[in-house]
Amino acid sequence: MCTSHDPVRDEAAQAGAGRRSFLRATALLGAAATAGVAVPAGAEAAEKGGRRPDPESRRFTLAVMPDTQYLFDGPSIDAAPVEASLRYLLQHGRDENIVFLSHLGDLTQNGAEAEFAAIGAAFGILDRRGVGYSVLAGNHDVKSSTDDQRGPTPYLETFGPQRFRSTSTFGGASSDGYNTYHLFRAAGREWLVLALDWRLSDKGYAWAKDVLARHPRTPVVLTTHELVVEDDRLSDHGQQLWDRLIADHDQIFLTLNGHYWPAGRAVRTNAAGNEVHLHLTNYQNRYFGGAAMIRLYRFDLDRNVIDVETVSPWILGRAAEGLNALERQELELSGDADRFSVDIDFAARFAGFAPVPARPARPASKMLIPGTAAYWRFESAVSGTVRDLSGRGNDLTVVPVGGGTLGWSADHHPDQPGHGSLEFQGYKSPLKGAYLRTVDGAPLNSATFGNGYTIEVFYRLPADWDPAHHAWSGIVGRTGTGGAAGRTGDDPDEPLATLSLSDDREPQWAMRPLNQEGIATNWGQETPLETWWHLAVVNDGTRTTLYVEGCPVVRNPKAPAVGITSVGLPWLLGGYEYAGKTDQILHGRLGDVRIVSRALPVTAFMTH
Repeated sequence: MCTSHDPVRDEAAQAGAGRRSFLRATALLGAAATAGVAVPAGAEAAEKGGRRPDPESRRFTLAVMPDTQYLFDGPSIDAAPVEASLRYLLQHGRDENIVFLSHLGDLTQNGAEAEFAAIGAAFGILDRRGVGYSVLAGNHDVKSSTDDQRGPTPYLETFGPQRFRSTSTFGGASSDGYNTYHLFRAAGREWLVLALDWRLSDKGYAWAKDVLARHPRTPVVLTTHELVVEDDRLSDHGQQLWDRLIADHDQIFLTLNGHYWPAGRAVRTNAAGNEVHLHLTNYQNRYFGGAAMIRLYRFDLDRNVIDVETVSPWILGRAAEGLNALERQELELSGDADRFSVDIDFAARFAGFAPVPARPARPASKMLIPGTAAYWRFESAVSGTVRDLSGRGNDLTVVPVGGGTLGWSADHHPDQPGHGSLEFQGYKSPLKGAYLRTVDGAPLNSATFGNGYTIEVFYRLPADWDPAHHAWSGIVGRTGTGGAAGRTGDDPDEPLATLSLSDDREPQWAMRPLNQEGIATNWGQETPLETWWHLAVVNDGTRTTLYVEGCPVVRNPKAPAVGITSVGLPWLLGGYEYAGKTDQILHGRLGDVRIVSRALPVTAFMTH
């Protein structure tokens, strides 16, 4: 929902700025780390200060780092690529809204103390800031023939639960220390990362199920070292994880693993009938052992998508020095397995374990704010008269055309005060349907709103809506023509005011103000079918602004428009007249309609 500070616009700008500043900043960070020169002031600030990510923003990023083992291999240890990636997370924690990092195992090549000492020191970059992250043991970090009951190891000494206990995201660990879970807040809710060992014992499976049982309403990203082996195929161990844990726990919607290459993806349907996305990401086979490539999973809960990007901050950072032939091929990866989007309707996907409670209906009295000229809502089938709930006598009567009738549905916009809608079944050629009109003598018929007005409506168009039969139907409008009012500019047969839907389903407010001869027109963008929409036309006594879902549209005229011309004739809901005759009838559902004789701010719309 748009508000006066327009967070959608702010966040989109933030995301674009983050990408641009990323390229600039990493050019400094990577070059400094590689050349052994002083770290730039911006990087020092990233480690010492900076702002936390926004836990309420509906756009956030989960960072993923796969196998780094070749960077920590006996005498050839080089921590610079990992450090560059971690500094990126700090430098851009705010503008990318990075909420968490998950390492997918095989931190080292041999699981040796010196190797773990080096990568443990690198991760101190995050520890010093209290940034949330998870790690897990891969087959190169521990003896590969063992499971999570293996006992003490250099991995456990370096990345055991003791390392994370002071971090706010740490949730807990299995008694053996090899399995952990982490909680972070993003998009206004809690999320869980379940970091599982290379091989789970029966105790490990029991622990994981207990964690899920104790967080029954929390969506879960499962991370482990081995699961997907290639596109659309799981390894034997991955199939075991699916059968014993993932399939029966609907909370797990995304899994991330390394171990194999090249990168790949699979989708499976769980026991609840929902899709689970399973992703393999590993670049150790590429130049410089993958150069600490990171995956950025950019969640956007408004667009219902996860946009995935794969980059190496270290290689990008070396651009200032001049890249070698292989580095130029690895700046960032753009193949289908490395840069892609995953469509997820988050509310629907999580509805089985964390349904969003429906907003309750609100009493009509709450909608009768000062200046209310008319208010209609449809919480039951219409028979006869629809009362104007403002008490001002602007009642409606049904006008059938060609034997048409009005239906009723409990369907409604999720933020609509009244829980119900009328179903209009208009059809052109031959004209058929039914609409509503204000009664003769209704005060609204002669009102001109010289000091401003706000008209609000909720509507939804069905899947079978088509422009040939349904375009240019009116949602709400005033009858009487420009010619009858002596306003002959433009088409004199057009009605004095109409909020209609074009052949592209664009809402259009076209009317004759008191201060001009011609028609003033506001245009919205195409509104998709089978979706509820809220429209508001707001005039402040000088200019008119059309809002779609609380967001101002681009085509709002700047010319002054004062009031609405009247010849004392009725208003219509669901109908449109041309040359004084019914010309089209709405094909769709219409919810609450309110007219207020003053300009309302967005925060006073019926959706609030």
